[in-house]
Amino acid sequence: MEVPISALRAELSSWIERVRGGDEVVVTDRGVPVARLSQINTAPLLEQLVERGVLSRPSGSRRPAARDIVRAQASGSVSDFVTEQRR
Repeated sequence: MEVPISALRAELSSWIERVRGGDEVVVTDRGVPVARLSQINTAPLLEQLVERGVLSRPSGSRRPAARDIVRAQASGSVSDFVTEQRR
């Protein structure tokens, strides 16, 4: 279904309700299509992949810890620090 920009502005909430109902709306400017309104799938991508069996949930809920890592300390600018680290 198509709607001119002027009608979309005047009746935005009713057009949004149509999109929520499953319709796809093409917005036109002087008869030329310029945008498309469609529903957004609200299920997160990771949940969809888990449901399809592409991914599995992690076995533990803890994040891995960075052990025995020495943090770099910079006393000057970042570019000076990078140059120092490259030597």
